[in-house]
Amino acid sequence: MKITILGSGTSQGVPVIACSCEVCISLNSKDNRLRSSVMIEVDNLNLVIDTGPDFRQQMLREKVMKVDSILFTHHHKDHVAGMDDIRAFNYKSKSDMPLYCNRTTSDALKLEFPYIFSGFNYPGVPKVAINVIENKPFTIDKTIITPIEVLHYKLPVLGFRINNFVYLTDVSEVSEKEKEKMKGADLIILDALRKKTHLSHFNLEQALALLEELKPKQALLTHISHYMGLSDIINKELPDHINLAYDGQVVILNE
Repeated sequence: MKITILGSGTSQGVPVIACSCEVCISLNSKDNRLRSSVMIEVDNLNLVIDTGPDFRQQMLREKVMKVDSILFTHHHKDHVAGMDDIRAFNYKSKSDMPLYCNRTTSDALKLEFPYIFSGFNYPGVPKVAINVIENKPFTIDKTIITPIEVLHYKLPVLGFRINNFVYLTDVSEVSEKEKEKMKGADLIILDALRKKTHLSHFNLEQALALLEELKPKQALLTHISHYMGLSDIINKELPDHINLAYDGQVVILNE
């Protein structure tokens, strides 16, 4: 299984427009963060989680030639805004793009992109097939995917487990039942917005506490804001098996 970090930044990305803090002006490429997204290559499938505003740029940067399915964590703009650009893959595959999301996200996508779902076959409109999922395992071809339902303040959002990989972003609360789904992972990619507490995201302390409880072999922190601090400095403060994710990072997992 190959995991590629397409983006590791929060909703504004880093650098933030009109900001001159030390992170936003950093010359270290690891401090530049597009909106959070990840690509998983497993069982001859290319699966993408979330299509944020930077989706097109991410696909071009990684030279992605095919995407087989897209999974959505939730419907906030920084996770769905780039969905129009899946049409490039429609042209190449000559087929609709399968989407997997909960009912709330499905309804929101239809409001956000009404021209896709109007029923009028306008030339160039992306072609999608929505699969509404619940909080129980489902399969894409032979790959089993287990949703992990958590709270993003008061909004239920989904993380996903595929084999021994867990992806969980935009989270402020995880129930004991859902934590069980995350145990025994080789890699967990987890939300950690900044050092200070936040209403709807884990801060660094909360993310580290959960990881200490779950004890994955390796963990990467994502959805990072410029308030977190410089990547090189923060990484020195973290346990050896935990690091801030960076855009373009690749992790290979043995299945």
